[in-house]
Amino acid sequence: MATTLDPAEIAKFSALAAEWWNPKGPFGALHRLNPVRLQYIRDLALKHFGKVARKPLDGVTTLDLGCGGGLVSAPLARMGAKLTAIDASAEAIGAASAYAEQAGLDINFQNTTAEALVDRGAQFELVTALEIIEHVADVNAFLSAASALVAPGGLLILSTINRTPKARALAITGAERILKWAPEGAHHYDKLVTPEEIRAGAPTLQWDEPVGATYQPLGNGWAISRDIDVNYMMAGRRN
Repeated sequence: MATTLDPAEIAKFSALAAEWWNPKGPFGALHRLNPVRLQYIRDLALKHFGKVARKPLDGVTTLDLGCGGGLVSAPLARMGAKLTAIDASAEAIGAASAYAEQAGLDINFQNTTAEALVDRGAQFELVTALEIIEHVADVNAFLSAASALVAPGGLLILSTINRTPKARALAITGAERILKWAPEGAHHYDKLVTPEEIRAGAPTLQWDEPVGATYQPLGNGWAISRDIDVNYMMAGRRN
């Protein structure tokens, strides 16, 4: 199986590992985006798994793929998920593990890759891959591995940045170089992925229409919207 690892991307985020849980640090944009991503996951989980609202992932075997410092892993665990979280950066896994231990969360963190889990025959009822696909070496290999990790009847949820002129202007030039919401160089335009490319790379899944996440100025923050030109989220289902 082709590798999904991009050593330069791993090194870039490993160097920032100590900053994952600093809401005013280089990952501040993800902290601000997190409520919208979690709302999308929660709403889908309630419909798909039929759990109670207080614990929408109660007992659901879940994989947080490319978990970084655990910004999504921790809330997924609090939703009741039986959670495994992996990342190719040992430093990021260290930061995530330290936070989870301090917070009393039971999460199985592993410094490994999606393709390694596929080789082991692992499958999960829910797989999340948030803001990771734009950092891998081979998008189709990543999608092949991620979709193989979804158990029958399960869900794959992705979020990423679309490859559009608007995304170049707002997510790269604006967010990185002007607003300093993310480290400059965090994203490369030619590595961004469109919804059509996600569908084509994981044809074994039935994909919902993408949903946008847009920034509302004047203090309103991020909101779910129909505008997928910059940030979007997408769910695929295995029958």
